[in-house]
Amino acid sequence: MKQYIIEGMSCAACQARIEKTVSKVDGITSCNVSLLTNSMSVCGNAKDKDIIDAVVKIGYGIKPIDKKSVNNNSYEDILKDTETPKLIKRLITSIIFLLVLMYVSMGHNMFHLPLPKFFSDNYISLTITQMLLAIIVIIINKKFFISGFKSLLNLSPNMDTLVALGSSISFLWSLYILYKISHMNSINYSFLDVELFRSNLKQIDYLYHNCLYFETSAMIPTLITVGKTLESISKGKTTNAIKSLIKLAPKTALLIIGNEEKEVDIDGVKVGDIFKVLPGKNIPVDGEVIDGYSAIDESMLTGESIPVDKTIGDKVSAATINTSGVLLCRALRVGEGTTINQIIKMVSDVSMTKAPIARIADKISGIFVPIVILIATVVVFIWIFIGKENINVALERGIAVLVISCPCALGLATPVAIMVGNGKAAKNGILFKTSEALEMLSKIKIIAFDKTGTITKGEPRVTDIYIIDSNTNDELIKVAYALEKNSEHPLSKAIINYVNENYNIDFETIDVKDFENFPGNGITAKVNGRFANAGNIKFIKSKIDLSDEQIHIAETFANDGKTPIFFVLDKKLLGIIAISDEIKDDSKQAISEIENLSIDTVMITGDNQKTANRIAETVGMKNVVANVLPDGKQNIIKKLKSISYVAMVGDGINDAIALIESDIGIAVSNGTDVAIDSADVVLMNNKLMDVLYAIKLSKKTVKNIYENLFWAFFYNLICIPLAAGFFSIRMNPMIAASAMSLSSFTVCMNALRLNLFNANKPIRIKKNNLNQKLINELINKNMNKEGEKMMKKVVKIEGMMCGHCEMTMKKAFENSENVVSANVSHEKGNAILELKNEMSDEEIKSIVENAGYKFLGTE
Repeated sequence: MKQYIIEGMSCAACQARIEKTVSKVDGITSCNVSLLTNSMSVCGNAKDKDIIDAVVKIGYGIKPIDKKSVNNNSYEDILKDTETPKLIKRLITSIIFLLVLMYVSMGHNMFHLPLPKFFSDNYISLTITQMLLAIIVIIINKKFFISGFKSLLNLSPNMDTLVALGSSISFLWSLYILYKISHMNSINYSFLDVELFRSNLKQIDYLYHNCLYFETSAMIPTLITVGKTLESISKGKTTNAIKSLIKLAPKTALLIIGNEEKEVDIDGVKVGDIFKVLPGKNIPVDGEVIDGYSAIDESMLTGESIPVDKTIGDKVSAATINTSGVLLCRALRVGEGTTINQIIKMVSDVSMTKAPIARIADKISGIFVPIVILIATVVVFIWIFIGKENINVALERGIAVLVISCPCALGLATPVAIMVGNGKAAKNGILFKTSEALEMLSKIKIIAFDKTGTITKGEPRVTDIYIIDSNTNDELIKVAYALEKNSEHPLSKAIINYVNENYNIDFETIDVKDFENFPGNGITAKVNGRFANAGNIKFIKSKIDLSDEQIHIAETFANDGKTPIFFVLDKKLLGIIAISDEIKDDSKQAISEIENLSIDTVMITGDNQKTANRIAETVGMKNVVANVLPDGKQNIIKKLKSISYVAMVGDGINDAIALIESDIGIAVSNGTDVAIDSADVVLMNNKLMDVLYAIKLSKKTVKNIYENLFWAFFYNLICIPLAAGFFSIRMNPMIAASAMSLSSFTVCMNALRLNLFNANKPIRIKKNNLNQKLINELINKNMNKEGEKMMKKVVKIEGMMCGHCEMTMKKAFENSENVVSANVSHEKGNAILELKNEMSDEEIKSIVENAGYKFLGTE
């Protein structure tokens, strides 16, 4: 994605014009322009020159955003407020000259405020003075006129065009009246006809007091500048969250080089460098503690105010604050790879994406200004030819229509709410990757949760060991360690930690060969030359026969919410190790409150049915799908999506496909990078209550957008007819300009109310039982039917060379009616099939050979 800063935009019409123009450039697949941050993002392979030329051709400035580290201010270029100081200076100068003009035109005429005697009854001098003062104000605000008429000549009129036309017409009409007064005054001195003199004088007095609009021509740009200034200030507040994050990014680091300490610029830190953090200082980059102990304030990343204790081996994040001891750390991620910079990028990039709801306003904004100009023209002709009004009144109403119309409010309605909502989320450790994700989350009706690391803490521990023969205790421990040390599964880590903490065995003498992992099932390997297996009851049953007592022991563990792992050596059961994962403290409350929002919850886990049911019962979740292989999660999400919008919450590498498949993927930050990269929403805290917070905030933000759009549409629907005089109201153009200047400001201020969002405020929505019935039916019939046992087969295949081969073979298997899912690996040369019905080797061989590979048999 390429990003650019756009200069010269004044309203939503400009935004729509640029998007339309750039989208036509060859090679562009998508283009989003943000009126809020004056930026543009494009996707495609178009050349920079072609994009820049297209934007410049229609009258706007453009410059590419340098793709460098946030520490070098690439995002500050976008968010830096250079406009507000200019607007304030322009506004103050305009007001000074406008006040003088108003004193001459209204103060003297209406309230008889004193002026030099030279001006007494000198209508020409008074009118010329007004004209000169109006010219000064117009020159001060020349940007409106340059931009407005330039856009008009390019056939892309914008809000500045409306302002420029309204002010210019007022000025030119007044100039015409000045010439008329001058001409009538010259007649008075050319002819000494007393009656004619008196008549002309009376008419001159009328023209001066009723037909001059010099003050209007100056007032319009001044009042619009007032609105623009207020809008700019309020827009600046909507980006405060990102600006505060950028300020947190450290600028220097204290490196340990040899025996010396050296302070270097943050860009000079490389992965592997050793850095020192003193009390009260920020952590410069993401790293790992190698010496020392301290408490770290991580509130700027997670929203949690309580410092977190850190010691050797713990991870630390850039921008967090060391509150007490001295730490020595090794740099793990630097530059744009640090957590703080990734957060800044995510939050900033949201402003460059567009929520689907914004497309309504975009379509209208693109044709809004031309329609307003047409309406204003029609209004003038109606009042002249049908209403029989004089041209003075007709022009007044036409000008009022021009200046009261406000496409800015339409253009800002969505992005300001998205920006404030996203900033509020970021402050609380919730990161939305796109505007679409922020909007879509409000529509979710079903949430699927992974169990381990999501509902539970993801820190399983060994709770029980059942040994078949007391003489085999050491043998069980050695085999368990040998098999599990090569696995990345959380249950494997629990066994490794348990053995390291409780046994003093020389494991270097254990030789492990031919290690093979069967995801969701178990492990096989040769341990010191002997065949060993570990896995769940289904996997082990395919290897050996289990006694009723052994099965009963496993079921007892499962009924207590524990996961039993069987260990076999040379087809002899050594024992069962039971592992339990603690439920997170907030899981039960989060699930209860999520369901109060009329959202159905479903647990999806690879664990056995009884363990899953026990966990679900504890947290109050009704829907459970157990014994699910990694590929199976994606299939379940697909089926749930046939009912309604689905979100998936997970943390593991096995959840990545399901996160992508869901309408909204939500990843907890203590999960794997793959899961986080695959998700649409990232939760920096390891809490399920943040899912609830994100949903409530999404609903509140979308509601705020609808409010903004309503007031933007309502404003124009009401004000344009009023300005046109359709309700027998004569609206002065100055009043119209005042109303217009406040519309965008109102929209921005309404969006800022999101900063007051309180997630603790209860929201109760009437439960939709239809979804629950459909989910129950789907689970019972298609996923987890009581008594139904999916058969597994491992197929040995020769000839697969790459990921493409895997996908070809996977597709071939899953085209068969009997295959529920196929987990194919070209590295292992096999495929694990989940079958509805038994398939013969001949059937499987036919599928493999038809796909172009060699069948080697089944296990």
